[in-house]
Amino acid sequence: MSSFPSNNSVEFQILCSAIASKFDVNSFKENFAKVDNEQLFIMAKRDEISSHLVSKMEVAGMPIPTEWKKEYNETKSRIDNLMAELERVAQHLKEQNINIVGLKNAGITKGLFKDHACSPMGDIDLLISTKDFRNAHHIIINELGYTFKFRSEFEEEDLEEAFKGGGTEYYKIVNGFKVWLELQWRPVAGRWIQPHNEPNGDELMENSIPIEGSAVRLLSTEDNLLQVCLHTAKHSYCRAPGFRLHTDVDRIVSHSTIDWDRFLKLTKRLSLKTAVYYSLLIPQKILGTDIPQKVIDDLKPNIIRRKIIEGRLEKAGLINQDKNKFSKFGYILFNLSLYDSLGELSTAIIPSSKTMKKRYDFDNSLLLPYYHFKRLTGLLLKRAKL
Repeated sequence: MSSFPSNNSVEFQILCSAIASKFDVNSFKENFAKVDNEQLFIMAKRDEISSHLVSKMEVAGMPIPTEWKKEYNETKSRIDNLMAELERVAQHLKEQNINIVGLKNAGITKGLFKDHACSPMGDIDLLISTKDFRNAHHIIINELGYTFKFRSEFEEEDLEEAFKGGGTEYYKIVNGFKVWLELQWRPVAGRWIQPHNEPNGDELMENSIPIEGSAVRLLSTEDNLLQVCLHTAKHSYCRAPGFRLHTDVDRIVSHSTIDWDRFLKLTKRLSLKTAVYYSLLIPQKILGTDIPQKVIDDLKPNIIRRKIIEGRLEKAGLINQDKNKFSKFGYILFNLSLYDSLGELSTAIIPSSKTMKKRYDFDNSLLLPYYHFKRLTGLLLKRAKL
């Protein structure tokens, strides 16, 4: 069995206990007595899990300093507001026969784990059918009062270009909070994730399930688990929002019944074994998530690839999202190491002509070199925090 990750400090154990579904009160209290409480709170706040820490302290019957409780209440108020706004948007769209699915933490918080104080998130991610995308865009702007705006400086507010890329972003001030909304027809849309490795958004919408008492829908259980696994991999398992990403897998597994055979078939069909392996292995090891060992073993990449990936992750560290985890070159190599085969790797570097023509909307094959150069330049130069 892999020794990764190797961090076994008392502080790390406490942070893991804070976000895990499983909770050993006695172990938590014993570990807590061994550390500098103020430093621990700084670490938890930095990785946006301070409210989780306070929640577990309450369960353990421990005294909670005023400033810690304030952090908990502020997080709860912000997420209460986000969830109310998510419901308002979903209800308005549903009245016009448009369904939306809450993705990632938004869907999990709405449908599975309804503790708002322990569900921090930076935005609301919505999946929508391609046929409804443009109509929903105009409704969100003209009827719901949102402003069409990308947070990235590398994106421009052009609807058709945004559609080709997989989705749009909007913001609005709601009850004093700035709410960001992402509308996506691609469920992941990572820069290094090829469309043929990604679940089909329209199929996911068709297989989605209702959430009782809500206009928001939820991905089917195995689809949901695969989607959050890809999202975790998209963030390299450790880049911002970092450590708390692993609660998504933990909560879906802990609050759902997984058909592991179906999940494995979906993963293998999309050639995602390596990427999903680490999305499952990490919460299994650090959070005690009940993922069958036979599933882990079935997805395990070869030893050479494991040494490369795990070496990079050990160096980056799972906690402290403020730390630069990778150099630009190291980040590219890390992403390339997640592809299951040389064929998948080559397609990631040089996509098919069909994919390129669809993405950049051209027909003349003579233009392929130009658009390949444009794409690779974008991958190399347009980079968020590493």
